[in-house]
Amino acid sequence: MEWHVSDAQSLRVIDREIGNHMFTPSEYELVRRVIYATADFEFASLIHFSEHALTSGAAALAARTTIVVDVPMVQVGVAPPIQETFVNPVYCSMDALTRPQKGKSKTAWGIETLAKRYPEGIFVVGESQTALEALIELVEAGEVRPALIIASPAGFLDIDVLKNRLDESMVPNIRIAGQKGNPVLAVAIMSGLIDLAWQAYGKAPKAI
Repeated sequence: MEWHVSDAQSLRVIDREIGNHMFTPSEYELVRRVIYATADFEFASLIHFSEHALTSGAAALAARTTIVVDVPMVQVGVAPPIQETFVNPVYCSMDALTRPQKGKSKTAWGIETLAKRYPEGIFVVGESQTALEALIELVEAGEVRPALIIASPAGFLDIDVLKNRLDESMVPNIRIAGQKGNPVLAVAIMSGLIDLAWQAYGKAPKAI
């Protein structure tokens, strides 16, 4: 992300409002990105990082691991920073070719298809609760072992239970707890992770 003076000023406001915290420097960078994208400070208490989430995600990016997203909005948001850095393939579940099925949404069937094709991929689920559920079911069945799952869908029906299952899966993940969420959060988290990984693997940091 290319930062301008107004961005830096906004980040200072965020730093002042957050004050002392328990995040690592890398985690806090993603927290700032989420708050900057939403102007909602509550996300500082809703974002959760599993153990090794950032290191696993950064290593997977550097290894050019395939990225699978649930909806086009996330794909459009993630594509520019990834094309400027690691150039990982990015596939959207809604573009996956699947046979007409009953009982699951197109997004869920698409992410299931792509997960079986790229079982160790990076998965970014920003909108579809059904896609996240399909992915977690594959993880629980031992069929896939993603390098990282970023999960920020909103929901009213058992979304907390679903996100708790993600946490218990032991797969590296970054998730937004509770009912709140949207694709903007997923893009902010993923873009921040790309920037951190790009710097961590010896690439020149982008100008601020």
